[in-house]
Amino acid sequence: MNNIENISLFFKNCLTEQDIYSKIIDLGKSMHDIDPQYQIEENRVQGCQSTSYLYSEISDDLVYFFGSSDALISSGLMKIMLIAYSGKSPEYILKEPPTFLEELGILSSISLTRINGLKSLHLLMKKQALNQLVNSK
Repeated sequence: MNNIENISLFFKNCLTEQDIYSKIIDLGKSMHDIDPQYQIEENRVQGCQSTSYLYSEISDDLVYFFGSSDALISSGLMKIMLIAYSGKSPEYILKEPPTFLEELGILSSISLTRINGLKSLHLLMKKQALNQLVNSK
């Protein structure tokens, strides 16, 4: 089972937008803050409604993401993206859009400002993956 399938299973029994929102909050509660040394401007998710940070490392040609946010909903949305993209190749991260967010009804369950934050998070993931790819060559 791949990471996207795991996310799909987690949201499988959600019948309403409120159910989805509650699941996102639950995921947010499971997030841990990243080390303050990584809470720097270059790791800040611009355009996010809350203060959120994303940090990445490369190991065995795979990118691993770590993040934190000061809001549960943003933390939960970040957790979804970390599950989907952490431990993947830079090429995968750069090429695979998060279409599963729409398919699972996540985008219709959150505000426009949260959607913009998610887009900014995905863009930062792609930027960091590209940096890791370039620096590993």
